[in-house]
Amino acid sequence: MSNNVDFIGGNTKRCLFAMSMPMIAAMFLNMMYNLVDSLWIGNLLGETAYAALTNSTSIVLILTSVAMGSTNGISILLSHAIGARDKMRVESLVATSFIVSVIFSLLVTAGLEITLPAILRALNTPTETYDMAYGYLAIYVVGYLAVYLYLYFTAVLRSFGDSMFQAIAMLVSTVLNAILDPIFIQLIGFHGAAIATLLSQGICLIFMIVYLKQKKLFAFRISCFERSDILPLIQKAIPSVIQQSIPAVSTTFLTALVSLYSINAIAAYGITGKLETILFYPAMALNMVLTTIVGQCAGAKRIDRAKDYLKCALRYGGGLLVILSILVVMFSKQLSGLFVRSSDVAAIVRTYFLIVGIGYVLNTVTNCHLGLMNGLGKPSKSMLLMIFYYIIVRMPLAYLLSYFGFGLDGIWFAVLVSHIIASIAAVIIGVSSLR
Repeated sequence: MSNNVDFIGGNTKRCLFAMSMPMIAAMFLNMMYNLVDSLWIGNLLGETAYAALTNSTSIVLILTSVAMGSTNGISILLSHAIGARDKMRVESLVATSFIVSVIFSLLVTAGLEITLPAILRALNTPTETYDMAYGYLAIYVVGYLAVYLYLYFTAVLRSFGDSMFQAIAMLVSTVLNAILDPIFIQLIGFHGAAIATLLSQGICLIFMIVYLKQKKLFAFRISCFERSDILPLIQKAIPSVIQQSIPAVSTTFLTALVSLYSINAIAAYGITGKLETILFYPAMALNMVLTTIVGQCAGAKRIDRAKDYLKCALRYGGGLLVILSILVVMFSKQLSGLFVRSSDVAAIVRTYFLIVGIGYVLNTVTNCHLGLMNGLGKPSKSMLLMIFYYIIVRMPLAYLLSYFGFGLDGIWFAVLVSHIIASIAAVIIGVSSLR
């Protein structure tokens, strides 16, 4: 058993870059993957179809967040075991977590297929987009096992210090999706995008499994399954799932709120969500990378190294987000036109980013401290921060400002205020966790 990067004895900056750059690249490729659907649907099928995709995306985000959160919880325990160089513990965690992951993802799939109509009605899905949104999601949910297992295997690889193959797998999947999307949309229509997504994700998972077999980082044996590992996995996974899912729940809530205005407003909010990935993904990548790195440092009892990695991530991550935020704010109207050619939609998108712009730098500060807390084995603290960030601050404030007549701008200001408050709270809690 060996990890690809020596986080304990290596150069802090080089080790962080070796893990984070492939992760950020993979995130951006994932963004391109998601943008492909949006670009083809918006340009080939128009505003109503794009609004239907927006209604579908909020549920897809929750599903992805659940998978990312639970697999990130697995990464916390696994990275600690790798840092402590406990080979038997590593093998039992991998076997147990794999079996639990398969069972859980299948249960989610079955539950969603049954409850999907009720969920869409609860989200105020407009009548004119309901059928398209339902058909898209019914197809997407069938392939949730592949999505979940792909994220599971990437979490395992990250725990060993390998983030490069995730970028390679996403590149292959993105190219496939870009080729298949227009073909299936032209043949089948709106639902063809979901079929193309399923095919490309399935192929991506196959690449991941082949790579793991060749890499031989660990011996995978079902006999290593340990019932006693299930509870610790659940204890780390649940706070991580809640932590990852709350932003998606917030997006779903805001989508329902925005849906009360107009189709243009829904389409515009969908576009802001797509463009925000440019600004969110580097922060998310640093969160996941720090979870692994700090986890190994904690396993080796080197908290001093964890502090060094946090400072390095804040410095370089913050600088990157300043540049990206300026570019997105400056060119938001032009970027909006890539999805839907509507001046009304573009105006809403521009106003959103003018209001929220500075919040993405603060979000990076928040995510770095979340990664620190997760890596230290304290995902419950991260979970409580996210509940405070979104559930206590953002969602009620957005509702109140909208209710009292501030319109869409009121919702956008609620998003900004939540970023400011969350970053302050994250720094306070993160510093206390290191003591």
